[in-house]
Formats: sequence, structure tokens, C-alpha cells
Amino acid sequence: MALTKKITRSLMLAAFGVALATPSVALAQDTGASVNGLTGNAEAGKRDYRRWCVGCHGKEGNGEGENAPYVDPRPRDFTEALFRWRSTPTGTLPTDQDLYDTITRGVVDTLMPTWSPLTPQTRVDLVAYIKTFSPKWQTQKAGTPITIPPEPPQTIDSVLHRRQLFDQMQCWKCHGPEGRGDGPSAITLTDDKGEPIRPYNFHDGTRFRCGETNQDLYKIFMTGLDGSPMPSFADSLKPQDAWDLVHFLRTLQPNVQSESRTVWLDYVKTHQGQIKPIGAESAGQ
Repeated sequence: MALTKKITRSLMLAAFGVALATPSVALAQDTGASVNGLTGNAEAGKRDYRRWCVGCHGKEGNGEGENAPYVDPRPRDFTEALFRWRSTPTGTLPTDQDLYDTITRGVVDTLMPTWSPLTPQTRVDLVAYIKTFSPKWQTQKAGTPITIPPEPPQTIDSVLHRRQLFDQMQCWKCHGPEGRGDGPSAITLTDDKGEPIRPYNFHDGTRFRCGETNQDLYKIFMTGLDGSPMPSFADSLKPQDAWDLVHFLRTLQPNVQSESRTVWLDYVKTHQGQIKPIGAESAGQ
């Protein structure tokens, strides 16, 4: 953890150095940004981007900054306007709020830190400037955020149902039978740039890159992570099934206190020897 913080600080300082030496680049059309009653200014965002972001994301927003070769996973390429952490359906642009939330939250387990110390206005200005890197923002509107239905009770029936679906849908081939991100397909996965990408490790992780709540996890299933092998299941999962999956995946997280895990552990105590391992049938083929 200390090493990661040191590297992050070094990259931030390097980004500042690059900003001082970066020549001016013409600003594309400003499509604006609006979050929580604040209006973003792309020109102001440009100055802050050159100070804090250019070292990784590059002066042209293509993810090819001076530090990019040393960053894993690679910085986001804003010129493609392809974002993973969204509230909108797969294949659509994120909302201004989505971009603002990512800047504010940071991306856990990467070198993208939280930028919450910046003022809300500065973050909205950054959103406005980021949107100038791709012409998609001039011709397309952001998608309509999906509706997240109320979370149902976390019961053993919910957990067992989704555990069965997790097995049948072969989610374990990427995420592993115990959710450690070590399934047989894990080493073959690549992102939209052809870069290796690792499935999320539920067993060791406590936060997701898109947030940390059950609602955040539900949103992943229904929107997908565009640019990654994780698809949207909006067309194949009913809302109840998606919630069941949320509850099951929480049982794979020993470092996170959750009602689902408590329910599961109580069930395991009384059903020793009766629980079939995930992936057992495929392993025997």
C-alpha cells in the first residue's frame, strides 16, 4: 500500500512537470457539462487537466501520456469515449455525473487516485474538458441511466439460486470457483486495446472499481463494462436474478461484512458434505 501511494505521488508530480512543458493544443468543441447544479467550463478544465492528468492520459487525451508505459492497467483513452463505469446501457455514453463520480472516487487497485480534494467546480470543469477529446459528444447524447429496483431480502434461497446460475453460466471460468479471479479463462482475457485484463478478485477485494455498494454491483451486471470482456446481462437476466447474483457474490468476500455471507456461512454449517463445488461438472468432462 505504501509503495502504491509513493508511485501515485510520483506520477502526480511527473504529470505536473509534463504540464509545464506541454505545448498548447487547440480545444475541440466544448459540449459542456452539468453536475449537481454546477456548469463545467472546458477552458478552465484544460488548465487543470494539464496540471493533474496529462502525465498519464496524454495531451491529446489518448491515454499515451509520458507515464502511460509504466501504468497497469493503462490510462483511459478519452478519444474513443468508451467508458466502463457508467449508469447507462452498454454502447452508450456515460452521463456527466458518471464521469464526475469516477474522478471523485478514483479507481481502486489502479494508479488513478481519488480527486476528491479538488473542488466540485474543478471536477466538473475536468468533465467538460474530457468531453472535448471525442467527437461522439457532439453527435450523441448520454444514455438514460438504468433503473435499479429496490433490493430484495438477502435469503439463502436467493444465494443458492444465483450460486447455481453462476455455475451454469460459467462465470467461474473467468472469476474462478472461489471468486479469486483465477478461472481457466482468466489468463486469456484482453481489453479493447488488446491489453491483458484481469477478472475482479472478489475473494481479496473489498471495493469495486465502480464503487462499493450492492447497487453499484447490480449496475455492473446490467450495464456491462464496455471495453472489457465483461458484457451487459440486461437482455438475459431478470432484475431478481441480478440481485440474487449480487447476494451470491457477497458470499465470496471474507473481508466484507454482509448479510449474504452470514446467511451462507450459517447454511454451510448445517450442510457439510452436501454442497457441490462450483465447476465440478465441467472439471469432470
